[in-house]
Amino acid sequence: MVEYNSPPLDDVFHALADGTRRAMLRTLADRPASIGELASPFEISLAAASKHIKVLERAGLVQRTVQGRTHICALNAAPLHAGMEWMRHYEKFWTERLDLLESLLKAESPPRTKPHPDRSKP
Repeated sequence: MVEYNSPPLDDVFHALADGTRRAMLRTLADRPASIGELASPFEISLAAASKHIKVLERAGLVQRTVQGRTHICALNAAPLHAGMEWMRHYEKFWTERLDLLESLLKAESPPRTKPHPDRSKP
């Protein structure tokens, strides 16, 4: 069972709350990349990109390795599982509510009848 009030889950949602970080994760889903490569689509400094990467690392979504002076980032999608489990709980909640609403609306509405062919002529 997913711990809904856990710090790791909070960190995942915090990391995903920013569009720049989500875009970086999309890039990393294709291949590992350097911080410079992750920063290049945005008008941000390497220092700002590094701060975004640190948030992703704290959430466990990114693993960083150092090759000389280059920092290479790779995606670790496993922490996203807890977020998906949390959302599935609410997906079930809303599906049940919408199914109930549909059945109530069907029960209240009169059955539709087709117009009699003779009555539709002027």
